[in-house]
Amino acid sequence: MPEKPTGYARVFAVREFRVVFAAHALSLLGVLVSEIALTVLVYGLTGSPLLAALTFALGMLPYLVGGTLLSGIADRHPPRRVLVLCDLLCAGCAALMALPATPVAALLALRCAIALVSPVFNGTRMVTLTDILGDGDLFVLGRSLLRIVSQSSVLVGFGLGGVLLTLVPPRGALVITVVTFAVSALLLRYGTGRRPARGGDGEKKALVRDSLDGARRVLGDRRVRALLLLFWVPPMFLVAPEVLAAPYADQLGIGTWAVGLLMCALPVGTIAGELYAGSALSAAARARVVLPLAALTLVPLAVYAAVPGLPLALAALALAGAGSAYTLGLDRWFVDAVPDDLRGRAMTLLTAGLMTVQGIGMSLAGLAAEFWAVSTVVAWAGALGTVCCLLLVAEARRTAAGRTAPRERTTELRDGADQHMTGG
Repeated sequence: MPEKPTGYARVFAVREFRVVFAAHALSLLGVLVSEIALTVLVYGLTGSPLLAALTFALGMLPYLVGGTLLSGIADRHPPRRVLVLCDLLCAGCAALMALPATPVAALLALRCAIALVSPVFNGTRMVTLTDILGDGDLFVLGRSLLRIVSQSSVLVGFGLGGVLLTLVPPRGALVITVVTFAVSALLLRYGTGRRPARGGDGEKKALVRDSLDGARRVLGDRRVRALLLLFWVPPMFLVAPEVLAAPYADQLGIGTWAVGLLMCALPVGTIAGELYAGSALSAAARARVVLPLAALTLVPLAVYAAVPGLPLALAALALAGAGSAYTLGLDRWFVDAVPDDLRGRAMTLLTAGLMTVQGIGMSLAGLAAEFWAVSTVVAWAGALGTVCCLLLVAEARRTAAGRTAPRERTTELRDGADQHMTGG
């Protein structure tokens, strides 16, 4: 008999997940290419560094609006339809950007439109994963794989985009974005099954009211709120050394060549931590390390208080990134804590909040570095973030009693059925 797949191989044994994975990689490629091409295009048309930087900011700012006011879409419509329409809308926006006659103001507005639907797409995709993989360990591993792809794109995506722009003009690169979104839509339309909408009474309400009601229900649940904050708070502080990589290299006097290394260390650590936790740890072990890792993941940033040289700074950043492996177990807790009819809105809010708090963290870190040394800012980010994480860990412990055990047993049974059906 052939060996049963283990670890991440169990997830790739599910055909629909392979389709979602490929579509995710294509969509991510499209976003990266469009960000680089649009920045170069806007700067070439205006000569304004501010407007060029604004194109990146507009990729994050609308997340909160879309995630809050449009999250009801994820529960009130069939998920496959939502995913396909979001991809097609993004392809249409990229096609308009590629037109030679499109002015700068329209380019920025179209960038906002793509960012506005992104949290809806991401939240709906997370819900689709629970439909495809169940809400147990397979879902955790599937989510982990999508995160690993996203982190890997940070390492290679911008470099590939820069090479691409040496071969084609920015508007030509945007045509490639159109193709990636269109192919992603085709994969999702014909490679995933049709499933009904999850929401019960969502159709009877206006979309914005339905979305806001969902946000109130999600944030009003003490357990779910604690888990959301555990997702959001560590990344809010972890962005400080990344966004301040160039000033820190300048503080050390080691030149701009080190900036890339400082920016890559966190993603490298994150990928290594996720791969280890997903392949070497059992579901029970991943659950046990959630709170210890969440409490300690920011502690390595304290080394910045001693103004470490490049090797020690890189080691600290990689170690802090590896601590992000706590999210594998946290994914499972979050799915177990959220009612099924609310999952689309909850997951959309999760992704929107994650992008928003990282934007806030970047802004605060940059502002603080105007008044204090970069090493001091990063060290204080680690200290303040650790205090916040310890408080959240205590809250997560308090809210855990009596909430997860029944769902855990049910989910484990469902997980076993999923593995039997997929040969895993």
